[in-house]
Amino acid sequence: MMPYWTDAFGNPASLGHFYGWEAQAAVQQARETIAAAINAQPDEIVFTSGATEANNLAIKGVAEAYLQRGRHLITVMTEHRAVLEPCAYLETLGFKVTYLPVQADGRLELTQLSTAIRADTILVSVMAANNEIGVLQPLAEIGYICRSHQVLFHTDAAQALGKIPLDVEALSVDLMSLTAHKLYGPKGIGALYVRRRQPRVQLAPQLHGGGQEQGRRAGTLYTPQVVGFSVAVQLSLERLESETVQLQQLRDRLWQQLQTLSGVVLNGHPHHRLAGNLNITIADVDGAALLLVLQPTVALSSGSACSQHQPSHVLLALGHSAEQAKASLRFGLGRSNTITQVDHVAQVLIEAVRSLRQNSVYS
Repeated sequence: MMPYWTDAFGNPASLGHFYGWEAQAAVQQARETIAAAINAQPDEIVFTSGATEANNLAIKGVAEAYLQRGRHLITVMTEHRAVLEPCAYLETLGFKVTYLPVQADGRLELTQLSTAIRADTILVSVMAANNEIGVLQPLAEIGYICRSHQVLFHTDAAQALGKIPLDVEALSVDLMSLTAHKLYGPKGIGALYVRRRQPRVQLAPQLHGGGQEQGRRAGTLYTPQVVGFSVAVQLSLERLESETVQLQQLRDRLWQQLQTLSGVVLNGHPHHRLAGNLNITIADVDGAALLLVLQPTVALSSGSACSQHQPSHVLLALGHSAEQAKASLRFGLGRSNTITQVDHVAQVLIEAVRSLRQNSVYS
C-alpha cells in the first residue's frame, strides 16, 4: 500500500496523465484479484467503503431498481444490523419485509424460505457466515431456491471471504458484500459483487456524483485501500486450508477446556461454523461482571462490535433470554493466536467464572 500514499499518488479516474494510469492499473489489478477469489468477472466488482455500504447498496439499490416488479424482501432475524436496518428503512417507504426465524443451531430452515417467497418478492438476503456465532448458512441450497423462483439472492459474505471457499456461480449468488478488515486488510474498504450476466442485476446507485464504478457508486477510489484489500485477499486464500486446520485445533482445544465448567452451552451449529469462532453461554454468572474481570487480559466481547450495550439479537433469535444473551462470550481466534494463549484464556476464564459464582446471587 505504501507507494500509493506517496510516489504513486494519482487519481485512478484521471486518465489524462501517467499518474492516473498508474493508479488505475493498480485498481484494475486489485479488481481482478478480488473477482477471481469469488469466481466473478472484474467488471462485476464495485468498490465501497466496507460491507455496511455494500449491504446498503445491494438492498436499497435493488429495491429502487425493481420497484415496479415488487416491493417484498426476505431476510433472516440473525443478520447483521447493516442488513436489518436497511430493510427496516425500506419498510418506512412502503416495502414489505419478511424476517425468517432460525433453528436452534442458527441455520435457516429451507422450507420456510420457499414458503415465504411471493409473486412480488424481489430479493432474498442471507449472510454467508454469522458474525457472532460463526454459523454457515446453506448458500448453494438458498441460491437454488432463489434462482428457481427468479428472485435475486444477496449474501453478506464479510465474515466468509478468505475463510471458506466462495464461488458466486456454484452458489447462484447475484450480489455479495465483502470487506477487507475481516481478513487482516485495511479498514474502510469493501466491495459489492453485482452479477452482470444470467441474470444481469439492475442496481440503482445510492451515491451520486462523479459516475465512478460504471455509474454504480460515485466517489474517488482510495487506491492504497483498494490495493491493500486485494493483497489481504490473496494472502488469505493462499493460507486458507492451513489456517482452517490451525484455527479448528485451537478452537476445539479452548472449547474442550471450557467444558470443565458446569452450565456452559455452545451457541450455533457445532460443525457448520467458521473455524475460528467459538460462542458460548455460561449459566449462573453475570455477563457484565465476567467481561469486567476478563477485559484487562483478554480481548473478547459478548456480541457484535456494533451493538455492545444491548443483548445480542442473534442469541435472542436462538431462543435465549436477555440474561442468557448477556452471559455469552464470543471468541474470535486468528492466525497469530497460539496454544499458549488459548490455554491462558481458558485458565483465566474458568477461574473468573468460579470466583463470580461463589459470590453470586445465583449461588
